[in-house]
Amino acid sequence: MLSFFKRADNDGAKTTHFNGHYQTPTPALPKVEERVFVETGAPKDQAQAPTQIDHHIGVLYAFMDKNHEVKGYDDALLNPDVSNLNQNLEALKSELVRTLNKVKTFYEDFVQETEFHITSRSRSGMVDMVEELEMKKKIAQGHIDKVKAIEADTAREEGDCKGILISYTRGFKNGLAAISHHHILSRRF
Repeated sequence: MLSFFKRADNDGAKTTHFNGHYQTPTPALPKVEERVFVETGAPKDQAQAPTQIDHHIGVLYAFMDKNHEVKGYDDALLNPDVSNLNQNLEALKSELVRTLNKVKTFYEDFVQETEFHITSRSRSGMVDMVEELEMKKKIAQGHIDKVKAIEADTAREEGDCKGILISYTRGFKNGLAAISHHHILSRRF
């Protein structure tokens, strides 16, 4: 009765009877080695897929909120020279400008991409989606305006930029004071 489940062991030469019809003989399937399906060696390092890096306004604020006073203090201990202070202040301003440019470029690209989606979705009659996209665009434009304001303050060394420079300078001067205290003021005569 269940003879149609039986299979020929000699390269499929036998045919099975199924509801009065004979199946055509099929060739036997080739043996597949275990190595085809099972990896026995150590796993290979796979190249990381490039991840999208977001340079949103939070990156800028994280940079500005960083404790630059500690860095100034440590730099003074390594090289207690005023020219080192001036070079490090310039490097700090330069890093802030680079961060500003990254964030501004991120939002400008986002706005352009959003405008494309707004145009495309409005042609498709997706009114609610277009309104959501317009809201996102407006938020991104507000962030661009804030970044531009910080950028203008940085050029004049005012606002948030001034706070970073004061913080670093305070740390550097504290480092100089610590060196003087340790080497000179703590000596007994």
